[in-house]
Amino acid sequence: MWLHSIQQAIEYIDDHLTEDLKIERIAKVAHSSSFHFQRAFSILTGMTVSEYIRGRRLTLAAQEIASSQCKIIDVAYKYGYETPEAFAKAFRKQHGMKPSDVRKEAGMIHSYNKLVIHVQLKGADPMQYKIVEKESFQVVGVKRTFSCANGEQSKEITKFWQDFYEDGTNERLFPLNTGEINGVIGVCDMGENNLMDYWITTNYAGEDTKGFETFTVPAAKWAVFEVKGAMPTAITTMWEKIYQEWLPSNAYELTNGPELEVYSDGDTSSADYYSEIWLPIK
Repeated sequence: MWLHSIQQAIEYIDDHLTEDLKIERIAKVAHSSSFHFQRAFSILTGMTVSEYIRGRRLTLAAQEIASSQCKIIDVAYKYGYETPEAFAKAFRKQHGMKPSDVRKEAGMIHSYNKLVIHVQLKGADPMQYKIVEKESFQVVGVKRTFSCANGEQSKEITKFWQDFYEDGTNERLFPLNTGEINGVIGVCDMGENNLMDYWITTNYAGEDTKGFETFTVPAAKWAVFEVKGAMPTAITTMWEKIYQEWLPSNAYELTNGPELEVYSDGDTSSADYYSEIWLPIK
């Protein structure tokens, strides 16, 4: 079901390449939030949604130029480029030649074919997880808002964590951890217009928040995955296993809601370092 939904979205992209494709609409076809869809797409394909769309458009554009006498400027407009210069620049970056060189057979077209998602049966390394139903709870911490367009949030979140430790915020936040969840919690909360609030928090039930902002994590059923190993490799690998192995082989589906990464106190470079991924499911 889950992989079928992703494939439906890919089919939708290919059927509408000459139109103004919005990530929110594409994700809706996949019955997913734009954040979940973009993360899944990137993990499964190794590229962002925007990279795939651009690659497919420029592939079809090259094929049209090579097989017809249509005006290059018309092809540029057809595939969403407002100026011939912008089209020529993007075309050269992908194909290594000018659009006019295609008709001279001056080089090879770099083709992006339509994607077909397959499941690879694995499982030599078992995944440790549990299903938890939890009432709403409060976290306190700091927040930044990022755009999820073109995968920009990934590098910005990394910088956010660097700033969190370098400016001493961690030393003020850690002592407030008095809730049931031990450690520091990274919270991804998807909003509207492809924007995401990312929080660095800790579970705290008190009223004196020492100047930190508060966020209420809603009641939900969670799939909690155990992660062991040095950061960031261990948690990145677990995200890949969740999307490539766990979701396609389970009846559970992701639901809209915040996702959590829980980091314990300890040496994050250790092979025994413990962390968790919490996903809201139904």
